[in-house]
Amino acid sequence: MNDKVLIPGGDPMGAAIYDFHKNGTADVLRVFSSQFEEDEIPVADLFREYDDMPELERIALDEASGEILDVGAGSGCHSVALMKMGKSAVAIDISPLSVEVMKERGVDALQVNLYDESFDRKFDTVLMLMNGTGIIGNLDNMPVFFERMKQLIKPGGSILIDSSDLRYLFEEEDGSLMIDLADDYYGQLDYQMQYKDVSGEPFDWLYVDFDTLAFYAEESGFDAVLLAEGEHYDYLAKLTPRQ
Repeated sequence: MNDKVLIPGGDPMGAAIYDFHKNGTADVLRVFSSQFEEDEIPVADLFREYDDMPELERIALDEASGEILDVGAGSGCHSVALMKMGKSAVAIDISPLSVEVMKERGVDALQVNLYDESFDRKFDTVLMLMNGTGIIGNLDNMPVFFERMKQLIKPGGSILIDSSDLRYLFEEEDGSLMIDLADDYYGQLDYQMQYKDVSGEPFDWLYVDFDTLAFYAEESGFDAVLLAEGEHYDYLAKLTPRQ
């Protein structure tokens, strides 16, 4: 697994977050993929308040307890919400500009890659939102991901993670699925971002259905519970290491 962090010149999302934080506005954050047409991320959404968050995110924030690790925290919106709830969180991200913004917002933020084993603190709750499974990259990385989680979670602790089942993109009107079983898993995507003249490196990003996530979790010694389902094939899961 990649355990590196970004540098400012290769940090398009961080640049967009930094602009919005400083100016209250940002240009288009463009997203490219070999599987889909060009898309964009509304940067303002990365700064949403608790009341503006999707229900699944609010449930996760309410459920989080003890010492909390906010993974891939971006602008720090979840950590800020947790602080306002009187909860304690440490936020990590590979983006230097995002970490700078979070610190200016009062968040305890570190530029750390989740898979960097020199980061050896332990937490009661590991929070992974805004398609938290994305950072896993692909299904082959599942065992490494769960082993890393065992290193970070205190006894009795758990992961709160969300994702979406992309099968709806391949669903026909009669309910059948146009999925080639010989291809890679349909939720494994490749992305690349660009903001103004700042381009990032391509990266793998994983959307995974709950049953597949639960299978890999149980194979790795975790219990998987479906906490809630959203309106767009999305869900929130709680993953707890077996004692």
